[in-house]
Amino acid sequence: MDITLAELEQAINYWRTLRPSRGEECALSPEVNALATVYALMIYHHAPSIPIASLDPPAQQLLDAWRRRAV
Repeated sequence: MDITLAELEQAINYWRTLRPSRGEECALSPEVNALATVYALMIYHHAPSIPIASLDPPAQQLLDAWRRRAV
């Protein structure tokens, strides 16, 4: 199963709502940071979608949790 850039953006926004940036430096939460890294790499490589299985386990778990809440 693949995830598209648009879906990944939705997942990032979901996690941003649950775990907003904190502190004076407005650092991203670990959840948002993990997905934002994937997002940045997809943009850099002009990838409209990527296989979820190619992601590291924490990112896969975050996406799985996001998908479960959407059902």
